[in-house]
Amino acid sequence: MEIRARVGRAVQRLRSEKGWSQEALADEAGLHRTYISGIERGVRNPTLTVLEKLANALGVGIGVLTD
Repeated sequence: MEIRARVGRAVQRLRSEKGWSQEALADEAGLHRTYISGIERGVRNPTLTVLEKLANALGVGIGVLTD
């Protein structure tokens, strides 16, 4: 599976486990909701900086986002 799809699935799963909307995750990570949507759909190619923001907001290590 392509890395963007793996990251998208991981972000969506972790976000759902917290009971957060895309908007709530975006607020926690300092990103825009439509950017979160693009990541979850695998159409965005997030930078390492963005992956770090997402991992911190979700309370996981950055490596969890690629599992």
